[in-house]
Amino acid sequence: MNPQLILETYYTPGTLSHTILLRHSLKVAHKAREAALRAMEPVDVRFVEEAALLHDIGILFTHAPELGCHGDLPYLAHGYKGRELLEKAGYPRHALVCDRHIGVGLTAEEIRREKLPLPERDMIPVSIEEQIVAYADLFFSKNPKENDQERSPEDVRRSLGQFGLEKIKVFDFWHRSFGSDSLAP
Repeated sequence: MNPQLILETYYTPGTLSHTILLRHSLKVAHKAREAALRAMEPVDVRFVEEAALLHDIGILFTHAPELGCHGDLPYLAHGYKGRELLEKAGYPRHALVCDRHIGVGLTAEEIRREKLPLPERDMIPVSIEEQIVAYADLFFSKNPKENDQERSPEDVRRSLGQFGLEKIKVFDFWHRSFGSDSLAP
């Protein structure tokens, strides 16, 4: 598998959307690799790197003109759209990472209660690899003004706090398990 070739199936190299997506995804992949190597349980590091490069493949189909994306879907839909693209391409494990990487995950109940423009199903990272990619993604924005800045754990906590204490607890568990503050070597 070559994730960059898969991205180029949808994104023309040199376009704003490709440039932003690739810069973001490379940063997430690097952070995810570091986290995978620190994890206290076995992790498929190669898969983590591939999935991190592909986790936002669906953004092109959303309406996010500041990212060079002029689709019809709301931005929040990029996860399930990425899942559809990667399932069609024959990569079901990578597809699940796309579907489940939003924040620390979303439950069907949250989607229903908040009337989010998403399918009403649990979109919670299950495998250690899914958790690691979601964790790494929290540290980087695709906003061109922020793209080169890694957020601090405190900034991530503050951002998640608007969605409830449970979200912060998930992040803190991940950070202890495979973040830079983890006890793993």
